[in-house]
Amino acid sequence: MKNGFRQSMAALHTWTGLLFGWLLFAMFVTGTAAYFQEEISRWMRPEVVATAAPAPATQAAIAWLQKTQPDADSWFITPPSARNPATEVFWQPRTVEGEQHARRRRNDTSATLDGNGRVVTTRETRGGFFLYRFHFDLHYMPVLWARYLVGAAAMFMLVAILSGIITHKKIFADFFMLRFGKGQRSWLDVHNVTAVFALPFYLMITYTGLVTLATLYMPWGIAANYASPETFFAEVFPNGGETQRTGTAAAMVPIGPLMAVATREWAGAAVGSVQIANPNDVSATITLRRAADTAIGARGESMVFAGATGRMIRGGAPEGGAMATQSVMIGLHAGRYAGWGLRWLYFLSGIGGTIMVGSGLVLWTVKRRAKLPDPTRPHFGFRLVERLNIAAIAGLPAGIAAYFLANRLLPTGMTARAEWEIHSLFLTWAAVLLWAIARPYRRAWIESLALAAGLFASVPVVNALTVSRNMLTGVMTGDWLFVAFDIAMLLFALGFGWAARKASTVNAKPARGMRTMQNMAAA
Repeated sequence: MKNGFRQSMAALHTWTGLLFGWLLFAMFVTGTAAYFQEEISRWMRPEVVATAAPAPATQAAIAWLQKTQPDADSWFITPPSARNPATEVFWQPRTVEGEQHARRRRNDTSATLDGNGRVVTTRETRGGFFLYRFHFDLHYMPVLWARYLVGAAAMFMLVAILSGIITHKKIFADFFMLRFGKGQRSWLDVHNVTAVFALPFYLMITYTGLVTLATLYMPWGIAANYASPETFFAEVFPNGGETQRTGTAAAMVPIGPLMAVATREWAGAAVGSVQIANPNDVSATITLRRAADTAIGARGESMVFAGATGRMIRGGAPEGGAMATQSVMIGLHAGRYAGWGLRWLYFLSGIGGTIMVGSGLVLWTVKRRAKLPDPTRPHFGFRLVERLNIAAIAGLPAGIAAYFLANRLLPTGMTARAEWEIHSLFLTWAAVLLWAIARPYRRAWIESLALAAGLFASVPVVNALTVSRNMLTGVMTGDWLFVAFDIAMLLFALGFGWAARKASTVNAKPARGMRTMQNMAAA
């Protein structure tokens, strides 16, 4: 504090932003993409075309399960919706006491059906769901470690936002100042404009992200009041316990009327999932859960019916104030309730946050290069930050484009195909990092940005050459998802191409002082 409160906040803002900046950039990129995870998943499974009404499609799925998995312990059905036209089914095979079962892959116990209960053969992929999970679970590391790391990054982000607000006396005035070609000043303008652009969103998304995993980060209240975490969760999320099969066969009641009852109970909200325990047995139960996209605070409220008679066993219990508050916090963060307009606002705000973090990382190097004893020969730590900036800002987007390309280019019958799609993302990301280390700094920026542009531009081309659904056919048939996806890829290609072009126009021979700083900023 010897330099004053605002100067101390500026230092805090700088270092909290840098230490977790690369991880925060990745979290913003993948979290922003996750707002359209359903649409990304549909694009990555072009075989799924037809739409269907939820109740008839669910009944058709039950009929299919009756034929193929009548002895399963339980069935799980996700009815079609406006954003996902397919019916997804999953079953838990019967477990016999004392019998050893081989561990099954998920594909062995799941299927995708159309509205008539027919299997739709789709390519193996994790689609947009992988980007959503990477946002807070990362990859190639234990989930618990990843969530602690992500939580630390989110806390640093919250500190960086608050200290940034304190530091900038004219932060709202700076929103209207965007000057190009001014070196460090331009980078600071970009950082300020994108920071103010959606400041309430950044505060909300960071705080609610921490609240989402509050029981993991602050478990002491549970430990002080419950014998075990399992006891706490059993009380908060009661499921009524498991019911054993009686061995007496019984026909299942039609699902449509039960779904209608649940929809009326939830004021018109749709059913998001159906779980049937002990199917075809007199002890069967049907659990209907409310769709998460029907309200801000929806978190799977459920109704339970007897499978043989249709009698309601348990309705939705009212939430307490604490649980209702947490539900709203999670709903605000995930944005599943958002309609198209609000979802695009979420997405654009996420893009602004991505640019804010990326420009802050570059600004750190721009401000310090001119202060080095020899700006043309920076020390190892400075060079490391520069290379990591390239890998984060250009490498991750290039990897995501490679992820989309792998979805179209890998053989559909390939073993572990979904994992290799994911591997392609990280291999491309690692390749950009190695390239940034091997090449001169300025050339590495140009070439990495150009690579990202080229990969995004090739996605619509490869899509048109490998599947029948693309921009041209989409315009002719009204398949607007594929039209919008191709346009988005081309816009990203133009953005990265423009950035590569700007980097290539910088004077290759830097001068000293401010001129040196300006040239490196543009690079």
